[in-house]
Amino acid sequence: MKCPYCHNDDTQVIDTRVPEEGNTIRRRRRCGNCDKRFTTYERVELAMPVIVKKNGSRTEYETPKLRASLMLALRKRPVSAEAVDVAIQRIEDKLLASGEREVMSGYVGELVMRELKRLDKIAYIRFASVYKSFEDVSEFVEAIQEVKKVERKVEKK
Repeated sequence: MKCPYCHNDDTQVIDTRVPEEGNTIRRRRRCGNCDKRFTTYERVELAMPVIVKKNGSRTEYETPKLRASLMLALRKRPVSAEAVDVAIQRIEDKLLASGEREVMSGYVGELVMRELKRLDKIAYIRFASVYKSFEDVSEFVEAIQEVKKVERKVEKK
């Protein structure tokens, strides 16, 4: 680690601490040349995959965009902000766990639909109708029957 004062490469770690959160490491360092002290922090850097759209264009993953999409589907529905945060975290965890540098937008859409199905059936139908571009009433009926089928399975358990 270079000294930020004299740019010397010879620095020594004096003290290492892991904060309570445990997601960073704090190191106190001392420069062997100018004898000044400074602090560095180490943290894991996870890169979200790039989203490949249907037309082949690529865009950076954006949490606010995902949140806006979920909130639009959940508009005027009785779902807490905390539940939305948990759903977003699960989606992001799955994207990171995929290990891919690029993922198709369709995969992200499927993850969103899975989470909405858990959170609120009406929001799921709303999102699915736009995401799957429903053309007529029969496609709504199919989606509703799919939700009912899942509910019956849950009730039997």
